[in-house]
Amino acid sequence: MTRGFLKHGFLLLILFLSACDKKEKSGPISTPDSRDSTDKFPLISDDELLTLVQKQTFKYFWDFGHPVSGLARERHSSGDVVTSGGSGFGIMTIPIAIERKFITRKEGLERMQKMVTFLKDKSQKFHGAFPHWLNGATGAVVPFSQKDNGADLVETAYLVQGLLTARQYFSAENPAETTLRKDINTIWEGVEWDWFRKATENVLYWHWSPNYNWEMNHQIKGWNECLITYALAASSPTHSIPKTVYDKGWTNDGSFVNGSSYYGVALPLGEPSGGPLFFSQYSFLGLNPTGLTDQYTNYFTQNKAHALINYNYCKTDPNDFGYSDRCWGLTACDIPNGYNANSPTNDKSVIAPTAALSSFPYTPDESMQALKYFYYKLGDQLWGDYGFYDSFSIKEQWVADSYLAIDQGPIIIMIENYRSGLPWKLFMSTPEIKAGMKKLGFSSPNLN
Repeated sequence: MTRGFLKHGFLLLILFLSACDKKEKSGPISTPDSRDSTDKFPLISDDELLTLVQKQTFKYFWDFGHPVSGLARERHSSGDVVTSGGSGFGIMTIPIAIERKFITRKEGLERMQKMVTFLKDKSQKFHGAFPHWLNGATGAVVPFSQKDNGADLVETAYLVQGLLTARQYFSAENPAETTLRKDINTIWEGVEWDWFRKATENVLYWHWSPNYNWEMNHQIKGWNECLITYALAASSPTHSIPKTVYDKGWTNDGSFVNGSSYYGVALPLGEPSGGPLFFSQYSFLGLNPTGLTDQYTNYFTQNKAHALINYNYCKTDPNDFGYSDRCWGLTACDIPNGYNANSPTNDKSVIAPTAALSSFPYTPDESMQALKYFYYKLGDQLWGDYGFYDSFSIKEQWVADSYLAIDQGPIIIMIENYRSGLPWKLFMSTPEIKAGMKKLGFSSPNLN
């Protein structure tokens, strides 16, 4: 499912939701000042609550993964449609699940082998890049739209981010894990990142179609959720891009600088008020922003500022939507009768639990307040088989009856980055990433 206003297809997503015959909860939600302020579940320690949320949310990828490919279904109602980017997020949850003892290492390795074999041998690829959607049984591309029926470089980046994380985790010198690493390298080295410059341009392009070539014509430029695409393209051992593509393309010679303050918080980069919160989450599932700097900013400062602006906007609740310092978090998610990239400048009265929960590394206190509110106060409405439902609106008295892979995955991963830093440690241990990020002008203790 896709991100913000950057990808072309919100109307297409709405059509897809309709096609899935998506049903929504319609019961009332307790408002922050409701008389019903009782706890809906027994109180447990904060640590136990974090573990519970990770474990329950992980079931989306483990119990609901496609039976043939093991890949992540796009959403709860997708049938055979699996998502390449969401599967990358799901892959990143496997080391967490092993370390948290939700599954065994043997079980995690077997699921990884199933997914990687399918991706390598059955999935359609275009110059090494994967489509946004695949048929989880056959590996054939499922068009995201008429002209988006081939390569999706950003979704591929999210997938590869997950694969490299898994490669670094399954590091034992035994035949099974050695073969898994070899197969992951085959996929990683097969992505022709440099080809997505249209051969010579100093920018990367998001899509390519075998029928429509470059007609989508969507350049990948910042500031948004796509930094990981340039990081991987610069790091590729076989199809690397030079720094000038990053400078002229992603940063557009620094034009992504913001520098204004919102609610007393200075925002180094990006659009006014920061945009939807997935901007500071998707690329940073693996890229550790702690101490990560370049000529433009400190990236932890950037991401923390983004989260705090979003939090303060909701705390202020200028539109009287029922937000508060406990009920906050605007990002791309389902809304009544559609899908929207929610943000302070594009607010449809809908809160997505993933927004605040995937901000835990940046705003631990504020995110914990939100978690406790979502679970204890609204849990009878929001908590289901695979963790929190995708979104809700107090104003509209509405709760989505949906789960989306790209929203569930970051909850597990970013809570773990807050708790132990495991995903960051694994991804940042990748030798190719260390070299590629340095080439782009980044510095960090984690790149040494």
